[in-house]
Amino acid sequence: MEMTQPWHELTACEWIERVQVTSAYDGICACLERIRAYNPQLNAFSVVLADSAVQRARELDRLAPHERGPLHGLPFAVKEEIDVAGCVTTFGTNAYTTPRTSHSEIVSRLEKAGAIVIGKTRMPECGAWPFTISKSGGVTRNPYDMTRTPGGSSGGSAAAVASGMVPIGLGGDGGGSIRIPSAHCGLVGLKPSRGLVSTAPYPHLWLNLGVAGVLARTARDSALVYDVICATDFSSKLEPHTSLRIGWTVDTVSPLARPHQDHVSTVQQVAHFLAESGHQVEHIHPRFPDPTIAFLILFLRSIYEEVSTCEYPHHLEKRTRQLAAVGARLPKSMVSWALKRSDVLAEQVAPLWQKYDVVITPTTASRPDRADRIAFLGPVRSQIASIPSVVYTLLWNVTGQPAVSIPWGNDSHGLPLAVQAIGMQEAPLLSLAHQLSAIHE
Repeated sequence: MEMTQPWHELTACEWIERVQVTSAYDGICACLERIRAYNPQLNAFSVVLADSAVQRARELDRLAPHERGPLHGLPFAVKEEIDVAGCVTTFGTNAYTTPRTSHSEIVSRLEKAGAIVIGKTRMPECGAWPFTISKSGGVTRNPYDMTRTPGGSSGGSAAAVASGMVPIGLGGDGGGSIRIPSAHCGLVGLKPSRGLVSTAPYPHLWLNLGVAGVLARTARDSALVYDVICATDFSSKLEPHTSLRIGWTVDTVSPLARPHQDHVSTVQQVAHFLAESGHQVEHIHPRFPDPTIAFLILFLRSIYEEVSTCEYPHHLEKRTRQLAAVGARLPKSMVSWALKRSDVLAEQVAPLWQKYDVVITPTTASRPDRADRIAFLGPVRSQIASIPSVVYTLLWNVTGQPAVSIPWGNDSHGLPLAVQAIGMQEAPLLSLAHQLSAIHE
């Protein structure tokens, strides 16, 4: 790492190294300058905590070297559904107005490790869509092409990291909401396994569907942050495994979406590269079970439970109120069935992991759509427009297994390409992400 390299080009690991020889204050000032320059166009941040970030950086600079944490001076962005003390947790709407008095556990752990909250990032209302757009927050745009969506629902965090406004972003994934924006924005986005990362103070995110997690520019950055937020040691396990058993497929769980040819070609290229690298690679047709019904029941019930706590429900978008109304009418027996169905689906895919360590698929079926694609659509048409984004991701939220979106260069228009890797453990997935993403860094 050269000292002349601009701050916004640094990975999180490089940022921490730079701070050791300069200052946390210098890094935060560079971060805030970048936000001032780019956020007006991208609309990634809803709140920028400039004063508190500067104050925190000055406090960190007074620490002796032995007192510094592993993330000393690292700025990070926080998705609107995660609590930051003093900020309203809006869930992407203006129906909430009371600031939180304490951090979510994930934010507290990062701060204790020396990281600095820089602000809150945009999301669609209640995280319902793979597009980051809302009546209250407007349209968030993709740094690679501002006419395109960064994906959702963690699109604000993705746009913030991909544009260099911040090196790390926190997100949540209930149906692909970390992986989809990571794919659209050229990032490494790991959805951890269910229960690995604390959701406190909330008992869950979208019942058993959602997890909190990290959007990062590299697998090493992702591993570093996960080591802190869930007390793991992924960073020491990034070196490539000598020979993983890998199956690859472009088959979808639904006939309603087919993969874009660029995604088919990308998966094929990745499979060829992995075979050339010494892995055991096989083209497979696994006949994944369709999780749609179980997912929709849990999704609709979760939207209802989320909006039932809001202070000003009349501020919600009409389509959100309509989704919540359906969720309210679902009998408890149906919700219980969907939760049990999750276990059944996990059992149905279990034989796959006896034969393969990792399965590679596209992350999404579609390329990044127009940023305002669902601006004037109702709930049904918004759902239909969302299918190509989520057709490869939903199953792994329902079964609870870890999955990661890994960047693989750009298409002919300069938009990022990616693949999804699924397995039973995070460490091999991050190791594979490290091996693949290093090719294009």
